Amino acid sequence: MGECTRKSVFTAKAPEPVGPYSQAMVCEGLVFASGQLGMRPGERPSGNAEDQARLALENLGYVLNAAGSGMDCVLKVTVFLRSMGDFQAVNGVYGEFFTEPYPARAAFQVSRLPLDAAVEIEAVARLKES
Repeated sequence: MGECTRKSVFTAKAPEPVGPYSQAMVCEGLVFASGQLGMRPGERPSGNAEDQARLALENLGYVLNAAGSGMDCVLKVTVFLRSMGDFQAVNGVYGEFFTEPYPARAAFQVSRLPLDAAVEIEAVARLKES
């Protein structure tokens, strides 16, 4: 096996990580975006799950763009919800950000998210072709 060449991604348009991790990592043509919360940089999550999902997806887009990718290059999404009761509302917002063919996706209810957020969304994408 050869050496792993990887690059960390950062953009000030999305919130800074709340722990020791990168907003995204790029390796061998793929972008692994960390979970994005529904908040603006320097703030805390607020509003309902629909509002937070919209901001989380906007933040995800900023991170992917900084990596040389975009929402149209997303292959897999994972959605973490504080309550599965918010699934339909979040699903409606999700449909505003992705078009067919839709990325593969999983959605989970979790007991708690960082900063007591209602939604966290992570993704794997490919880099845009040069």
